[in-house]
Amino acid sequence: MTVSLDAIQSPQSSAAPTTRAAEERILVLDFGSQFAQLIARRVREQHVYCEIVRHDITPEQIARHQPRGLILSGGPSSVYEDGAPRCHPGIFELGIPILGICYGMQLICDSLGSKVANAQAREYGRAHVKVTQRDPFFDGVPDATEVWMSHGDQVQEITGEFVALARTETCPLAAVKHSRLPVYGIQFHPEVTHTPYGKTLLKNFLFQVCGCRGEWKLSNFAEEAIASIRQRVAGDRVICGLSGGVDSAVVAAMLYRAIGDQLSCIMVDNGLLRKSELDSVKHEFSRHFKTDLHVVDGEQRFLGALAGVTDPQEKRRRIGRIFIECFQDEAKKIQGARYLAQGTLYPDVIESGAAPDGPAATIKLHHNVGGLPKELGFELIEPLRDLFKDEVRQLGSNLGLPDSIVWRHPFPGPGLAVRCLGEVTKAKLDVLREADAIVLEEVHAAGLYRETSQLFAVLLPVQSVGVMGDARTYENTVVIRCVNTDDFMTADWSRLPHELLAKMSTRIINEVNGVNRVCYDISSKPPATIEWE
Repeated sequence: MTVSLDAIQSPQSSAAPTTRAAEERILVLDFGSQFAQLIARRVREQHVYCEIVRHDITPEQIARHQPRGLILSGGPSSVYEDGAPRCHPGIFELGIPILGICYGMQLICDSLGSKVANAQAREYGRAHVKVTQRDPFFDGVPDATEVWMSHGDQVQEITGEFVALARTETCPLAAVKHSRLPVYGIQFHPEVTHTPYGKTLLKNFLFQVCGCRGEWKLSNFAEEAIASIRQRVAGDRVICGLSGGVDSAVVAAMLYRAIGDQLSCIMVDNGLLRKSELDSVKHEFSRHFKTDLHVVDGEQRFLGALAGVTDPQEKRRRIGRIFIECFQDEAKKIQGARYLAQGTLYPDVIESGAAPDGPAATIKLHHNVGGLPKELGFELIEPLRDLFKDEVRQLGSNLGLPDSIVWRHPFPGPGLAVRCLGEVTKAKLDVLREADAIVLEEVHAAGLYRETSQLFAVLLPVQSVGVMGDARTYENTVVIRCVNTDDFMTADWSRLPHELLAKMSTRIINEVNGVNRVCYDISSKPPATIEWE
């Protein structure tokens, strides 16, 4: 299928922004949880508009938002520690329904007179919860179900104003509600896919407790974002950084709808791309997309900057710096370039600790978030900054992008540099490129590409002894990583058929010089991340 951006929608025909979002909204108070935006995303899945706000927002500020409900997120702190983030106590007097998740539940109970302490038996990962008191909040949820826990503290005692609703083997108060106030608390995480009935619980809170109708749609977001871009850019020119992935493609499509031929696209060949990646991008964005496309040869600059570097964060910083330098150099050839558009997603932001409304910890720097220099030289446009991958895919389909782009597996901005552990050299990248190409070829041949979320090879700075052709070898190790996920904030390792893994391993060892061992990564996120660096 081929598609021209001309066929998507002319910039003049974009609809006016809707006000539906303002009529019905939920606020998520962020206490530093890595999953704060995931909670908001789960709410939006129910067609209810949701925003993330600071944990210390005042009751007066909340009242101005006129929310239907509040959700208190999890967080890494202990409520009984000095300096732990707390909400304003006045929020419990507003009469607005409140749901506390993990730390949020502990904070609710602590604020209203119950006791929170360090648990004798901590719970991390899957747990089995038993509903001990039926309540509309648990409608559609079986009496016994699996949930995802991540806590070292727990509510140990509740006042007589609270009612216990559920328990686990080691957590007697896994869910509670207040007898007078529309306030609920759950110790587990309903927002992650590892809690099978989590969406049901959130739906019950939104519609049965908060009285929402569910009339907001993702298309509303696109319309508002496109109108906002058009108003902000006016007559100036925008540069869009292309990687060939769905994120930058959707940004390009939104920009075209907003500003038409004021858009110029730049693809930087940083020498860190997959095999045949550059040719694929040229094909997609020259044939399918009628845009002004510039390709920059930056391989030597990137490899030179990465020489001798082994620290993952430093790799990302240097890649970010050279990335912008390449853009600045190319932008000099584009008259009137004032803005730089990027396909930054919320997982990039939250893992980089850059969320503006919450104290989230830094997991890793993303080249287009933490790696950007202070003197950028452009004003940033990041229309997908509050979205997750599956939402972006939906937007791409709505905008008319072909499936080959919409369903392409994610590829990190720093490219193979974060899949080539240790020092990055051209020789090591060439080995990794060949192994990675075999992995992708085989999963496509097996018809499993669309059944998996992200698949790639990793080259370790580890050699091991092997025997090839009756001779001793001491060569490299390749790891195959494949995960399934809806949102890329949590992920489980893919159960690929053993026959497929065997074929990948055999081909890599036989066809890629310098590799004599192949491993398969069976760790989930959390505790691991999807990428290795």
